Amino acid sequence: APHGVGSGLAAMLSSKRALVATGADDHIDKKVKMTTALIPSSSDIKKQLVETKGVLPRTSTLEAPTMLLTGHGGPVNACKFDLSGELLASGGMDKLLFLWKIEGKCENIATLKGNDGAILDIHWHRDKEFLLTACADKTGVIFDVETQEKIKRLRGHTSFVNSICGSRRGDPFVLTGSDDGSAMMWDLRVRSAIGLLKDEKSIFPMLTCCFSDDSTQAFTAGIDEEIRCWDLRKEKVLYKLSGHKDCVTGMELSMDGRYLLSNSMDNSLISWDVRPYVSTPRFTRQFAGHRHNMDKTLLKAAWSKDGTRITGGSADRHVYVWDAMNGRILYKLPGHQGSVNEVDFHPTEPIIVSCSNDKKIFIGEIM
Repeated sequence: APHGVGSGLAAMLSSKRALVATGADDHIDKKVKMTTALIPSSSDIKKQLVETKGVLPRTSTLEAPTMLLTGHGGPVNACKFDLSGELLASGGMDKLLFLWKIEGKCENIATLKGNDGAILDIHWHRDKEFLLTACADKTGVIFDVETQEKIKRLRGHTSFVNSICGSRRGDPFVLTGSDDGSAMMWDLRVRSAIGLLKDEKSIFPMLTCCFSDDSTQAFTAGIDEEIRCWDLRKEKVLYKLSGHKDCVTGMELSMDGRYLLSNSMDNSLISWDVRPYVSTPRFTRQFAGHRHNMDKTLLKAAWSKDGTRITGGSADRHVYVWDAMNGRILYKLPGHQGSVNEVDFHPTEPIIVSCSNDKKIFIGEIM
């Protein structure tokens, strides 16, 4: 297994300090395999495996149209590109946070340690200075990407922290959602939590949370099927979004801040209009095709950066991509051998990444 961390990461971060070498466990074998690409064969969404060499035009800087990244010792629960698209972070049941360089062979360049439990969620904080992880050890953990050191642990929850999210602008706020039925707001400059979001009428676990675009509001959801929008100044519920018929396991705000996407165990994704003042219903569109199963995995949801496509985790081992405007399935991609827990879009290239209970991460081009 490789141990040294290359200097490429420090260059990308314009490092003022030398990159600290970080070793991986000896038993972990990080490798990248080139595979075949999957493309839609017709409008009926059937997929056909084709040999990529000499057939398909290349649309990305990847060495091959589809790449397989291995190295995790257990199910991979989360994977996300940073805002520049230069790095990918992944984490899961093995408690390790991997960083991958997204070009060429997609090499693993760092292994960050510091979580005492399974990593359940990952979030890049703005300009990839920090990485935030939600952990089954009842805490959130903040890593400095440049030094690869754990710099802060968010303590206060009394059960698993299922979700973590950072503010997009303004003060460096972080939001965590937990099985203890509460969400906590943190300021990275302050040691303790600065806010508590808890509906006394609901005792159910919170499975997912995220900030509004201006970070004055927050969205939380979980076992009780409803999505709550909170006024963070008053710590009061402003309104509720009703439409799902089972647990909400993942949410993400679109890049323009206008729409919220939610993934639910009722086998649907829903987009909601969350602008401050709207005269029409906030429910905008429902997407179907993916599946949840009895494993009750916390499957995530994601928007493409231009807002034209959406995706979400699925327990049927497939990666789904929908047209956000009309709800049509654009891709149904096989390859994984376990539940697909998260899918994310690259910010600048036509690339998606998926992670699964099969311990694998796929990165591939789409048209």
